[in-house]
Amino acid sequence: MKLVLAPMEGLTDPIMRDVLTHTGSFDWCVTEFIRVTESILPDHVYYNYCPELLTDGKTAAGTPVHVQFLGNHPEMLAANAAKVVELGAPAIDLNFGCPAKTVNRHRGGSILLDEPDVVHLLVKAVRDAVPAHIPVSAKMRLGYLDEHHTLDNAHAIEDAGASWLTVHARTKADGYTPPAYWEKIQPIQDALNINVIANGEIWNNADAKACRQQSACQDLMIGRGAVTTPDLTLCIRQNRDEALLSWQDLVELQLRFVNGAFKTEIGMVGRYKQWLGMMSKAYPEAKALWNEIKRLKTLDEIVGKLQSHT
Repeated sequence: MKLVLAPMEGLTDPIMRDVLTHTGSFDWCVTEFIRVTESILPDHVYYNYCPELLTDGKTAAGTPVHVQFLGNHPEMLAANAAKVVELGAPAIDLNFGCPAKTVNRHRGGSILLDEPDVVHLLVKAVRDAVPAHIPVSAKMRLGYLDEHHTLDNAHAIEDAGASWLTVHARTKADGYTPPAYWEKIQPIQDALNINVIANGEIWNNADAKACRQQSACQDLMIGRGAVTTPDLTLCIRQNRDEALLSWQDLVELQLRFVNGAFKTEIGMVGRYKQWLGMMSKAYPEAKALWNEIKRLKTLDEIVGKLQSHT
């Protein structure tokens, strides 16, 4: 069983990847998507999204980080993929799942699922542009507004040479509203000869077991559930329903997070509060801490509060 940390814009950034791979047990991570339009991006953009390129394409815990691109221009996607592989990316992933209106309006992400021929063209362009030993994968939803092209897109991705396919078990129209329709992944798994990874609404070990059973997938991509419960992958691998990390362990993780690299202090304060708010859904101690720090504005104040819990 492989467990993968999902790409989530504004959430699984380099600092979060460092923290979650430090504690969890992921086979690999995928970066937030890098938008490609009509140019080859400068190196600093790649390093901003994926500073792990400077450390053999791995987090400090040794977890590989795959670089994800989003766009609709085959030549530019190919050129950027070739460039980032030269910089050390261990694998390339293509985003056909983003439901954001701004992205879709510019013909990126999930809206391309209405054009299976284009999906094939984009995956093939990238596959042909990078060395054979570098995996190229894709992530898609069940469809854009409906599921009419689900299997067409899956076959298009496989036929273009993708190494595997990750499926978020909802359409763009479904957004992130529960449930995820895991059972709708099984026909994709049955139809393809490449591996299919299931994604969507995996919040605990029971969800992971149900998803694997209903989707017929052995491998899972986990997103918000891993951020909310940082030891989720450990629980899944050990088939345990109760948390493995103590609150003290989680405090140490939070200190690691706020001591990570950041561009602005206000940005880091906001990111930390976002994470603590998510963890408050799973840990009573996090909810209590949230009430203590929600009005704090500086990192020094937040670090002081965290240290008082050690």
